[in-house]
Amino acid sequence: MKLAGDSSPGGVPGEVLVYDTTLRDGTQREGISLSCEDKLRIARRLDQIGVSMIEGGWPGSNPKDAELFARARDVDWRHARLAAFGATRRAGIAIEDDASVAALLAAETPVCTIFGKSWTLHVREVLRASLDENLALVGETVAYLRAHGRRVVFDAEHFFDGHAADAPYALEVVAAAARAGAEAVVLCDTNGGRLPWEVEGATAAVLAALGPGGPAVGIHTHDDGGCAVANALAAVAAGATHVQGTINGYGERCGNADLCALLPTLELKMGRRCLPPGALPGLAELARFVAEVANLPPDEHQPYVGRCAFAHKGGVHVSAVRRCAGSYEHVAPEAVGNRTRVVVSELSGRANLLAKAEEFGLELAGEDPGRALAEIKEGEARGLSFEAAEASVALLLRRRSPAYAPPFRLVEYRVMTGFQERLGNWAEATIKITVGAEVIHAVAEGNGPVHALDGALRKALWPAYPEVADIRLTDYRVRILDSQSATAAITRVLIDSSDGARRWSTVGAGTDILAASWAALADSFEYGLTETAEVIGRDVEREGEREREREREREPEREGARGSAPG
Repeated sequence: MKLAGDSSPGGVPGEVLVYDTTLRDGTQREGISLSCEDKLRIARRLDQIGVSMIEGGWPGSNPKDAELFARARDVDWRHARLAAFGATRRAGIAIEDDASVAALLAAETPVCTIFGKSWTLHVREVLRASLDENLALVGETVAYLRAHGRRVVFDAEHFFDGHAADAPYALEVVAAAARAGAEAVVLCDTNGGRLPWEVEGATAAVLAALGPGGPAVGIHTHDDGGCAVANALAAVAAGATHVQGTINGYGERCGNADLCALLPTLELKMGRRCLPPGALPGLAELARFVAEVANLPPDEHQPYVGRCAFAHKGGVHVSAVRRCAGSYEHVAPEAVGNRTRVVVSELSGRANLLAKAEEFGLELAGEDPGRALAEIKEGEARGLSFEAAEASVALLLRRRSPAYAPPFRLVEYRVMTGFQERLGNWAEATIKITVGAEVIHAVAEGNGPVHALDGALRKALWPAYPEVADIRLTDYRVRILDSQSATAAITRVLIDSSDGARRWSTVGAGTDILAASWAALADSFEYGLTETAEVIGRDVEREGEREREREREREPEREGARGSAPG
């Protein structure tokens, strides 16, 4: 890890430097706790996508962050420079004796980021210092770190509130950091309540006060007013060239500016390069990766990178998108690593089904899409939800083809459940299915009726389809649709499944929760087995075509050999 003498700007000159604070500010979100190994994994991914600076944490605050910086010294960072975060020296203490400043130096990072007060309210009421003393704290700490060979980023805490209360003093704070050698002064909307036009005006005032040749002006926003991304964009529009934020907008209270929305907007809409060329399509995968490491569900409706960001449900929309993608998509999904999705539901039109058929590789030639559409609408009226279960949609379309042969058919099933004082709750399922011309009978026990049915179906299918061993249920969700009907209510069951390489969802519904569960369970196995067979079939077909192509290529050689053979 480079340290003293590292003069790399960490970004493209004249463009926007990206400073990620997921590992520090992001972990202040309630419900997030990252281990040191988690932080290193995320940091490596941020480096791979081309982030300029990564704020690893506050080395003076906890042993975990100190360990992170120690381990980071052995990492070969390709794009990013690691930053240690801390505060200006404390009032009344010589800077050489300040433990927090000493911890910043001990982290041995090329960049040190310190925050200082820029709002007179905080200086007087929180810091309990004079305005002049606060300016000394800022200037001395920046100068001290610079003298020890560190690049310094100064975060002007509560800058926009401070600028609104006392603009001359707020400007003097950032000027003190600039005079002392900070390479960037970052304006922070710490409380997250300012509006874009306020941010733009204050940022322009800072740039005018610092003048040409001054440090970079940056922006750090929180989302308490729902304007974090908009405020950051407003600052860049005013001339800021350094943006701070977190992946997925993680952060304290309502979160920070979401880099997954901020960076695509800057690059695709404002023409400001933030990441290395070709890196932006990795953004959607990065968002999912960070959510997985943080043990949080991905936000499916997140702008740009969410699974639903380019999902179309209304029939009119789908019809238009099939003709011209830009008619209902503000950017190309592929630009951020996402894709267009068509959702099938009771609101769908024929275009939705045609699009899904193409997605599943199905031919609807000769089939009236209106009939399948009517079946979907009738199913949704009974409580099914096809938009959350695309595998069930695929099966519905396949089953309408006379050529389709399901991998198995149900003859009957029976489930017994009970309780014994010695054994506790128990369940046993008996199932009879046909596979081809063979009737198979299987029995299995489970810790509940669905578990027992799952075991019996696997046992029945395994001799003909050993690949069922790879299919596993990853989620089982139940929703009561009409609670006023009490125990007679319609129940919807959604099952998520995976074979390790693919994921799919199926649905069942009815007044009998066990029947609804069976419908979703059976669809899950049928889809998994059908898709596996189709993939294998396509692979065999492709290999056969390649072999035929090789035969055609060898044919001229054989002809030449026959022509030159002795008569």
